[in-house]
Amino acid sequence: MRWRGRILLFLLVLLAVFNAGRMAVHETYQGPGAGKTSKIVVIPPGGTAGVAETLARAGVIEHPLAFRAAAWLTRQAGPLRAGEYLFPAHASLAQILGILRHGAEVQHQATIPEGLTGVQIAAILNALPAATGQVAPPPEGSVWPQTYNYVWHTDRAALLARMQAAERAALEMAWAGRDPAVPLASPRDAVILASIVQQETPLPAEMPVIAAVYENRLKAGMRLQADPTVIYAVTQGRQSGGVTLSKADLALASPYNTYQAKGLPPGPICAPGAAALTAVLHPARSDALYFVAKGDGTHESAFSRFFKDQLGNIERFRARH
Repeated sequence: MRWRGRILLFLLVLLAVFNAGRMAVHETYQGPGAGKTSKIVVIPPGGTAGVAETLARAGVIEHPLAFRAAAWLTRQAGPLRAGEYLFPAHASLAQILGILRHGAEVQHQATIPEGLTGVQIAAILNALPAATGQVAPPPEGSVWPQTYNYVWHTDRAALLARMQAAERAALEMAWAGRDPAVPLASPRDAVILASIVQQETPLPAEMPVIAAVYENRLKAGMRLQADPTVIYAVTQGRQSGGVTLSKADLALASPYNTYQAKGLPPGPICAPGAAALTAVLHPARSDALYFVAKGDGTHESAFSRFFKDQLGNIERFRARH
């Protein structure tokens, strides 16, 4: 009977060791990790060993070998993905592996404001952190201004393509719903005029009235005489606002100088936003042909149909300023 007792004791000890080991493994896998603070870490492409070393250097894990063992034992859950991830403070191995296999990557943002030229848009894209490659200035008016999310190592050309696809989709929808009375022959004409309206005023409430003035001029066969188009010509397409023009500038020989050339310029002068595009496709009901700009993007509510009234508005504006 003594040997039976020894066997029973041995089994009890073995069970205790097994349970202790299982508890230790569970604690190592599910317990709080080494990371003292939340951390964003870029995981480059490569094997599990490289991932483990990257996480250890970042302080997310303490023991690379334990991480590699846990990754191997749970390999059926999926491969570890390269990318940029946020690891919370004290993340367990289970959490870390879940993030690497199924978690969302950190989102960066690229904001394209309304009214930028292709040169200015390319400068923003080429300065984006976490993106790769370089882009040339896109055609004017081909980018839809808004904020775009992107992840680490996104190709800048691919991001630009997304922005241009967004512009095409928005333009197609806006053009389909246009007021049929607008004197614009094509979606491109709408973008051209919207780019001018965009630079004339930052106020969405004023845009439909400004659009009406320019469309009335087109109907009447008048020159648009839009300062932003001259600025675009003078700066050779680098910008279309923020420049004071001289008399010599207004006489510049350029198809973009709408003081000299009739009709719309040959192309957009910037990337117009939704409000400007909507304004030219749904202009205000107005017979005005003139307005007085204050110099800050607003227009004094001084819109007039006749040139003599325009001269009076100009004099009143000068007297106040």
